[in-house]
Amino acid sequence: MDRAAVGEAIKKLSSLKCEGMYLSDFLLTWEKTDDELAAVFAVADILREMRRGNVSTRIFDSGLAVSIFRDHSTRTRFSFASAGNLLGLALQDLDEGKSQIAHGETVRETATMISFMAEAIGIRDDMYIGKGNAYMREVSRAVQEGYAAGILEQRPTLVNLQCDIDHPTQSMADAMHLIRHFGGAERLRGKKLVMSWAYSPSYGKPLSVPQGVIGLMTRFGMEVVLAHPPGYDLMRETLEVAKRHAAQGGGSFAVTHDMREAFQGADIVYPKSWASYAAMEKRTDLYGKGDNAGIKELEKELLAQNATHKDWECTETLMKETQDGRALYMHCLPADISGVSCKEGEVAASVFDRYRDLLYREASYKPYVIAAMVFLSKVKQTADRLTRLLAAARPRVP
Repeated sequence: MDRAAVGEAIKKLSSLKCEGMYLSDFLLTWEKTDDELAAVFAVADILREMRRGNVSTRIFDSGLAVSIFRDHSTRTRFSFASAGNLLGLALQDLDEGKSQIAHGETVRETATMISFMAEAIGIRDDMYIGKGNAYMREVSRAVQEGYAAGILEQRPTLVNLQCDIDHPTQSMADAMHLIRHFGGAERLRGKKLVMSWAYSPSYGKPLSVPQGVIGLMTRFGMEVVLAHPPGYDLMRETLEVAKRHAAQGGGSFAVTHDMREAFQGADIVYPKSWASYAAMEKRTDLYGKGDNAGIKELEKELLAQNATHKDWECTETLMKETQDGRALYMHCLPADISGVSCKEGEVAASVFDRYRDLLYREASYKPYVIAAMVFLSKVKQTADRLTRLLAAARPRVP
């Protein structure tokens, strides 16, 4: 660890206006200011360097990091656990099937009962349009009321681990990867990034990854292109967010239905499957009615629709269309790899294999991003606290 470099990073952090993050949640990237996002990147970098230098970053002697996963997860689940542990918290995963939720316990009661000694709550609820982010905000209101009433001794920080609208921990890790890869946030300006739909033999993948990417990357002055076949639209409000950020950041945002056209001259490509907004709305309605037959019929319909776009695959031929034929390939993982994890999928095996180490590096930033989100919410004088941790230099491993 370069102590001087870490000290300089802490000094730069102190110049950012991020006081508003104290005792706040992280639910959507576009609810945060540029300085607040920069603070997350800075703290994540500092925590990463301190851990690499065997310096403890524990700010808690006790307390819980509670996770609630309403969808499957590997990377984000373990990233949240790692982030909590990095700061000194013990992890407790809430299995709703084993809780009183199954017996009709209200969201208000559940949120309060799990928060007595909780410092952070991470929630993934990405399956149903209009439900996930709304649920997180209901939990947020409940813990705020409990804290204001003195029932909770501390106010747990809520972190969105993916909802129906955004996947902020993923897009922030993606952005951190780009910043590191290209040598600074300022070097992203003018870079062409393509967020493209890609074929998958499965259906119903959330919209939150592409929505999160276009909502965040447009803030860096990048030339962001969203590519998808007709009918695979995203939520209209997230498109408006991307347009607004592009205008404010001095970049651009465009939509095309031609994957090859999108890849031409691209510096970064992000081919990823998702379901259409209309399909996800319909699925949400069917689940609400308990219409299992309707859900199965919708699945068949969407799989058939996907199958008409098998040519939307990230191939070697398409990669040659990118800037110097060497665009950075990105994915949130797991990718549907043609001939490996499926017969036909999102990406050719040769392309994926060539970028494998970079993809794993992309994923490696997520624990630090989550830890930074929690750190900034729990510590009012962030730079001072990091300075003290660095000065104490308590070994992480004796």
